[in-house]
Amino acid sequence: MDSSEQEGNGAAPESLPPPPPVPADVVPIKVEPDAAKKKVALQPMARRGTGSKGQKIIVLTNHFKVNVGSTDGYFFHYSVSLYYEDGRPVDGKGVGRKVIDKVQETYSSELAGKNFAYDGEKSLFTVGSLPNNKHEFTVVLEDVMSNRNNGNASPDGSGSPNERERKRVRRSYNSKTFKVEISFAAKIPLQAIQSALRGQESENTQEALRVLDIILRQHASKQGCLLVRQSFFHDNQNNFTDIGGGVLGCRGFHSSFRATHGGLSLNIDVSTTMIIQPGPVVDFLLANQNAKDPYSVDWTKAKRVLKNLRIKVSPSNLEYKITGLSEQVCRDQMFSMKQKGMKNENGEAETVEITIYDYFVNHRNIQLRYSGDLPCINVGKPKRPTYIPIELCSLVSLQRYTKALNTMQRASLVEKSRQKPQERMNVLSNLLRTSNYGAEPMLRSCGVSISSNFTQVEGRLLQPPKLRVGNGEDFIPRNGRWNFNNKKLVEPTRIERWAVANFSARCDPNNIVQSLIRCGEMKGIKIDPPFDVFIEMGQNRRLPPVARVEKMFDLIQSKLPGAPQFLLCLLPDRKNSDLYGPWKQKNLSEFGIVTQCMAPTKVNDQYLTNLLLKINAKLGGLNSILTIERSIPMVSKVPTIILGMDVSHGSPGQSDVPSIAAVVSSRQWPLISRYRAAVRTQSPKLEMLDSLFKPSGKDDDGIMREALLDFYSSSGKRKPDQIIIFRDGVSESQFNQVLNKELDQVIEACKFLDETWDPKFVVIVAQKNHHTKFFQQGSPDNVQPGTVIDRSVCHPKNNDFYLCAHAGMIGTTRPTHYHVLLDQVGFSADDLQELVHSLSYVYQRSTPPSLSVIAPICYAHLAASQLGQFMKFEDASETSSSHGGVTAPGAIAVPQLPRLKENVSSSMFFC
Repeated sequence: MDSSEQEGNGAAPESLPPPPPVPADVVPIKVEPDAAKKKVALQPMARRGTGSKGQKIIVLTNHFKVNVGSTDGYFFHYSVSLYYEDGRPVDGKGVGRKVIDKVQETYSSELAGKNFAYDGEKSLFTVGSLPNNKHEFTVVLEDVMSNRNNGNASPDGSGSPNERERKRVRRSYNSKTFKVEISFAAKIPLQAIQSALRGQESENTQEALRVLDIILRQHASKQGCLLVRQSFFHDNQNNFTDIGGGVLGCRGFHSSFRATHGGLSLNIDVSTTMIIQPGPVVDFLLANQNAKDPYSVDWTKAKRVLKNLRIKVSPSNLEYKITGLSEQVCRDQMFSMKQKGMKNENGEAETVEITIYDYFVNHRNIQLRYSGDLPCINVGKPKRPTYIPIELCSLVSLQRYTKALNTMQRASLVEKSRQKPQERMNVLSNLLRTSNYGAEPMLRSCGVSISSNFTQVEGRLLQPPKLRVGNGEDFIPRNGRWNFNNKKLVEPTRIERWAVANFSARCDPNNIVQSLIRCGEMKGIKIDPPFDVFIEMGQNRRLPPVARVEKMFDLIQSKLPGAPQFLLCLLPDRKNSDLYGPWKQKNLSEFGIVTQCMAPTKVNDQYLTNLLLKINAKLGGLNSILTIERSIPMVSKVPTIILGMDVSHGSPGQSDVPSIAAVVSSRQWPLISRYRAAVRTQSPKLEMLDSLFKPSGKDDDGIMREALLDFYSSSGKRKPDQIIIFRDGVSESQFNQVLNKELDQVIEACKFLDETWDPKFVVIVAQKNHHTKFFQQGSPDNVQPGTVIDRSVCHPKNNDFYLCAHAGMIGTTRPTHYHVLLDQVGFSADDLQELVHSLSYVYQRSTPPSLSVIAPICYAHLAASQLGQFMKFEDASETSSSHGGVTAPGAIAVPQLPRLKENVSSSMFFC
């Protein structure tokens, strides 16, 4: 590049005169960056008022009132550093609590007898200060189990049976010296809790509540509980339920302090986690692999699933972490045993090669019934293995199982952990009593007392909205439920060019077709006879799923005169058929054909009616609408788009599976019952949507541009003046990012389309993953659908409410917690709550229509889930980073999802 190009970006530098000199007495003024760059960060809005519509009711909630006696004191926060004797930092989890307990016990007088709240890692809190800002202590722990296995250590000396060596190893195992540094970090006024209750929240408030929660965790830890954030699980067989595959559901409880509109409360709820089946390792492996005996176990899989689990070894009862398995079976696995009292010329102990089996049976006199022909458990290091016969190893209790559950396990867990409202209330009352928080010294020292009664709160019962079906018929759903018996659909479609693809050998497709046509007629859908029923050839059933789908499409294409309007697909498996993903991708991405899958197990009229609801919605029809659909306050008079946003992540443990962002948007305003979906991949576990707007997208301008252009073309060439965003799946700590990162992208997308366009925004977060429940007083039933709570247990200042829109038929109803972060439209509390309630009744996919969360969010889940199936069967080369999906800054590119064909991209394909 020559100098002229470098200087002026192509302009001729010599054509400009030199700038005049600045006089000596002039101070240059700094140019302020333009206002857009100095944008003030948005904060969640304050509550403007509460609602009044609906019948007033009193319900109970699982919040227990808390009084704080002393508010003029301080929590003192100290930073904790732990080191081994040689100066190495302690990295073993679980050791910290033992060390700090020992410090408290040994140095009580130096610490002025203070009680500690310790988080198990680097933070420690006291009520009032310690004598000094910095303390250093040395403690010795007997019988410590760190997750560092001593290289020479071998359970019962199996790797190194020399007696002297064994004693040395055991001594080093049994006692360890630790250095502890405790340094002052901060002061947190207890007054901050009172301020929060007056709606004046500060950073100190969250810190003070965090300290109270840490006290609860510590209390549970001292009772031997497994801690999972604020949920605690006791080692009690009565709380375990077998869900298959060597996994147990473990029932425990969630316990946390909340600052609410009605004061400080303790929220207690039942909680469930998954744990590994404790007991003999072999029994776990048989259950995990559904194997009939130990000789049928797949040891490659076993090695993967056992790694890092903790075992107790018989007969010594010592605890170790599994590092692997032996290469050979116990009978053949050799190791070098030191000869007692025999040394070579270098003065080193002589060794003899011996098998693990021979050593245990003949030298230790331990009978082995079946381990001889199985691999040994390795608890040593890669270069210094320590082997133990498998039958001497038992898995320790309360070890979390963090992998994804399969369909059967999930169903079993849900079924076995359900509790009716009354049963749940009894369990919670017992939990509060047995937790004995009144005896917790830290809580007592800051004057905390907890009521033993469920809190009474005032709620309201909203009337269900009227629905319209075919022939102009209106009706009111009863108890959130209804069906299509003797009713026609409000906008039925006609199905003309269609065919059936049958992958299932166990059904009569002609009978299904006849029944579908008959049911369709009853609902107002005219269905012509199908062009043909294509049956998969027997020899294709052994092919991989993608190949089976290809062959079926070859057959369809060879026989059909043109592209069908619709394909019905009969699958062999009711749940998780591996044909589902490839079939959907082929139809939606390659051919643009609407398709409905079914697994014909129990086919009756109710089943076929639900199937027709899905088919009708996918083909552009409507099953029912709100009677007031075109006259909803604040929404029907001004063009308004409603968005449902969600990000779904891969299963736990799948850190490399892209997350899937889905945005569902309303179309054909003033309707609020019709939607379309846009779906993108993004970096694994990234919670914030980052594909809403892409300024320089080559093939992709981002989700919002797609949604806004569709709204414009489907709503009589109108741009939305109001954009209502419902965001699912974010926690309170991410609200600011939703307001300042995601909303910014939406605003940018609007400005990109029209610089002068300035719509008003409403942003609402919907949370299902919380622990607040409501109960009817004096009734065994769930609260009624339409129950809304916007005071008492809500936030002291922010604009939030709970809504139970659905009828909880099994278990205890979980309300949805709606947080209104922004409202530029100016909804009244009643109008906004009515809108959210109504949006729970516009679900087109099945009856009953009332949902626990609004339809646009349910649709976003469905769209993400369906398109996520596309990625399941693509091999590694297909999903390489060259596809260039959305990425977090600095992350590697993620594979993109195939785009849907234009003729189906705006359909309700996800129904």
